[in-house]
Amino acid sequence: MTAQLAQLYGMGCLAMVFFQVALIGGLPLGAWTQGGRHRGALPWPGRLTAALSVPVHLYQGLAIVSAAGFPGLAWPLWTGWVAFGTSFAVAVLSGLSPSEEERAVWLPVTAVMAALAFYVMAMTLAG
Repeated sequence: MTAQLAQLYGMGCLAMVFFQVALIGGLPLGAWTQGGRHRGALPWPGRLTAALSVPVHLYQGLAIVSAAGFPGLAWPLWTGWVAFGTSFAVAVLSGLSPSEEERAVWLPVTAVMAALAFYVMAMTLAG
């Protein structure tokens, strides 16, 4: 089950990457990200922030998948804990967002993602 939950986490990270790509492309999703400060399309600094988050999401997904023992990935175990910590921090920040839309969508999504990452990493401790 750990492998399947790691895959689910990885797919969630890919979904977040697609969302960031949509933001970079100028889709009017500003209310659902970055505190909802910008309704509509993000300005260029917001798009740059979205672009910088793409590799972070990709590395998070790969770190958790690697921790689950997928062949071909032999990342250090600490990278999975960093991915979990980042997921947890994002969930907390989503819950504190002033944007009602961001809280409604991203708080549950990121909370589930953090729980998935924690489960996978806890199973690495169990052996």
